[in-house]
Amino acid sequence: MLAEGGVSEADAWRKRDLAVLWHPCTQMREHPDTLPLLPIAGGQGPWLIGRDGRRYLDAISSWWTNLFGHAEPRIAEAIATQARTLEHVILAGCSHAPAVELAEGLLRIAPREAGRAPLAKVFYADNGSAGVEVALKMAFHWFRNRGEPGRTKFIALDNGYHGETLGALAVGDIPLYRRVYAPLLAEALFAPSPDAYLCEPGETPAQRAQHAANGLRALLERHAGEVCALILEPRVQCAGGMRMHDASYLRHVRALCDEFGVFLIADEIAVGFGRTGTMFACEQAGIAPDLLCLSKGLTGGALPLAAVLTTQAIYDGFLDDSRERAFLHSHSYTGNPLACAAALAAQAIFASDDILARNRATAARMAELAAPLAAHAHVADVRQAGMIVAFELTQGGDKRTPFEASARIGLRAYRAALERGVLLRPLGDVLYWMPPYCVDDEALTLLARTTREAIDHAVAEAGV
Repeated sequence: MLAEGGVSEADAWRKRDLAVLWHPCTQMREHPDTLPLLPIAGGQGPWLIGRDGRRYLDAISSWWTNLFGHAEPRIAEAIATQARTLEHVILAGCSHAPAVELAEGLLRIAPREAGRAPLAKVFYADNGSAGVEVALKMAFHWFRNRGEPGRTKFIALDNGYHGETLGALAVGDIPLYRRVYAPLLAEALFAPSPDAYLCEPGETPAQRAQHAANGLRALLERHAGEVCALILEPRVQCAGGMRMHDASYLRHVRALCDEFGVFLIADEIAVGFGRTGTMFACEQAGIAPDLLCLSKGLTGGALPLAAVLTTQAIYDGFLDDSRERAFLHSHSYTGNPLACAAALAAQAIFASDDILARNRATAARMAELAAPLAAHAHVADVRQAGMIVAFELTQGGDKRTPFEASARIGLRAYRAALERGVLLRPLGDVLYWMPPYCVDDEALTLLARTTREAIDHAVAEAGV
């Protein structure tokens, strides 16, 4: 496909793009050569359609947002219908049906725990990082309102990630993202990660979880009366390399938060809505958080929206005659009707298509296809949580011998996969599969074959 002047349409778009755009999470010097820019014209199901006319399997669900495939007609129709009625209205002092109906639906499906009051209120935000900011501010402000202003600290986990706004970044522990901005960040406390990849020889994931919980207890004891909340990603630390932990850790954390009077914030922005096998990852431990952060798949990947679900007790802690004791956090597009309509359509699809049952079958097939890669000479670990599969690449498959960063193994694998029609975006030297739920066996077979070929190509190209 040629554009004006005889250059390809894809190259013409690359040139226009690089003349005006600054891309996220990118060292722009790597464009246009080291990191190929992929101009996209459209999408269909699990496929992206490039300006070059080729189809590319979206193996990462477009940054973990897309649930049911691109251009899902039911979600598109819901957005179009809503746009003909009301595109937006201020949610401070106003109300509209999509925001109310979505809140009702989210509270119905939210994680529940025997003997614990259910999540009862929904506060909307614009994206995942903004949702984390809401939860952090709520937790601190609640204690301040009840006369405990000394509870100013947050506990997060080693290797965790919760977004890149300053509050969310402060409770993240990935140096690549936080190191530069460290002087601007509030001080957080970091507890040992329950990451099962870190198990010592002979140690089980459940034992690793108990060990990490012991470290958390020691931290809570040292800072008794100073901590307002603990935040974690249940079951999978996604941006930290798709590192996974035993569900028992969540039960330990829930018990410790109760014992020390600390709120538990569950960041299910990436792992919610069926990614790990259940609607929410917390369900696998039978626990419910005090604050639940949702985004990404909330709208099926169609529009930006976040929701923070919290308890009646937290909500009641802000009721007062003083506006200073109110929660005055706001976003211009809070509870946007179009985004809420998309989210309502996404929830309807879960029910009508029995998505969770289908995902169980798809996850089983993903496990079959991933298993042979565990024997690859440079794969140290293959791990899975529902619809997420990750491959840890190291020299000779030795956990203690990562590739040198200069080898750029992940980047080389990314380029090799793209040449073969698969969009992978490695996390360092971790390749992972997180496809839309509509992916079929033919696409999964392509994904498995391409992953092996991409690893082989990357290692050979790097000469390691």
